[in-house]
Amino acid sequence: MRFAIQAPSVTGALNATAPTPVTNAEFAAALGRVLHRPAFLPAPALALKLILGEMAGPLLLSGQRAIPARAEAIGVTFSFKDVDEALRSIFNR
Repeated sequence: MRFAIQAPSVTGALNATAPTPVTNAEFAAALGRVLHRPAFLPAPALALKLILGEMAGPLLLSGQRAIPARAEAIGVTFSFKDVDEALRSIFNR
């Protein structure tokens, strides 16, 4: 995001995503590894639907494997190569 804001030549839409997208299950497992906690209970879809209604699907229950192809093509570099490395940086572990 910083690259796009600071580079006046960047116009149009960019996917604000990491170059190696992960599923929610993969993210939860990585978070569990980094925090040294179990990550085996997913959020129940029914509960999310009751709380969020029709927005549960697009927001939390479905997804896209979006990749930042255009961002990489214009020179964006990423600080972390995978989700484990990024989470370790956040939690300093």
